[in-house]
Amino acid sequence: MKIAIGSDHAGFKLKEEIKKFLKEKGIEVVDFGTHSEDRVDYPDYAIPLAESVARGEEDFGILICGTGIGMSIAANKVKGIRASLVSDVYSAHSAREHNNANILCMGGRVLGVELAKEITNAWLNASFMGGRHERRINKISEYEQK
Repeated sequence: MKIAIGSDHAGFKLKEEIKKFLKEKGIEVVDFGTHSEDRVDYPDYAIPLAESVARGEEDFGILICGTGIGMSIAANKVKGIRASLVSDVYSAHSAREHNNANILCMGGRVLGVELAKEITNAWLNASFMGGRHERRINKISEYEQK
């Protein structure tokens, strides 16, 4: 599995912890930055990461900013991306099982490291259920084609 990861300055510390967590699990990680806590603009990281995931260069992506809101808004502008802002374990696996989310967004200022790891683990271990959920995802994809 290959995961793209990115953050802005507010998500940098959590990104580094999640990156380490993923590598310890044997997952290949591609870091889209940022590489410090110097102020940056979240779209500069969210959009290139989302485009790369949409092209299939990575299996999934993880984006982290202060709340996760900005990253999720920016990433969801990219066709083919279903970025889900998650702050609990139930929503993490539901995002994959029901919504086939291909990018996980989290808030570095609202989540502790251990909860963020639990969320990441739940999200990675879930699989899209298909069925009635597939019909709904197809409706979104059809709209994107317009």
